[in-house]
Amino acid sequence: MAEAGDFGPLWIAAKRQSGGKGRRGREWVSRPGNLFCTGLFPHKGTPASAAQLSFAAALAVHDTITQFRPDADIKIKWPNDVLMNGAKIAGILLESGGAGEQLWVAVGIGLNIGSAPKDTPYPATYLRAGLGQPEHILRTDIKQKLYERFAYWRDAHICGGFEPLRIAWLDRAQGIGSDVTAHLPNQTIKGTALGMDKDGALEVQTPPGKVIKIHAGDVFFS
Repeated sequence: MAEAGDFGPLWIAAKRQSGGKGRRGREWVSRPGNLFCTGLFPHKGTPASAAQLSFAAALAVHDTITQFRPDADIKIKWPNDVLMNGAKIAGILLESGGAGEQLWVAVGIGLNIGSAPKDTPYPATYLRAGLGQPEHILRTDIKQKLYERFAYWRDAHICGGFEPLRIAWLDRAQGIGSDVTAHLPNQTIKGTALGMDKDGALEVQTPPGKVIKIHAGDVFFS
């Protein structure tokens, strides 16, 4: 739709996915009963600011899960992995492009509601996990709340830039102040996670005392 000139705003949701994908082309297991949706939005800023909407998506997912599972511990692992009780419950992938001077961004979100994949390199969970009678958690209600919360954080980004998102993200972050290992394409960095800078990079202090900014990579906290 975007390549044909329709930039939204709109959301598209699927009941099932035959080709779900994650970062670096990894497979996203797409079992029926979970939520698979993509929001398409015009963007007036730069490509770099469009990429910051991944943090808006993570905040929206965090808020949505907290609404339906107030009993659980919900955190965000840099940059946008949402965790419930320490296990990954959702994935976020952004794609963007442009036509002339108009940019568009597609915000893909996969949220585990009724099941989670097994044999993953990290623990995975789902929204109804541990509930005796989870029927009250409806996919349609979750979807609506997610759309509402993303609209809220996207508006915050439009009006205030990245700083409102950064502050909210830090308040919900996992691992800040603890040991972290970052696997980058050409090296592995170990140190202490200090926070996130004004552009969304993870700040890591290495044992010699040098602060390194991580812009992309696989991050693991102790």
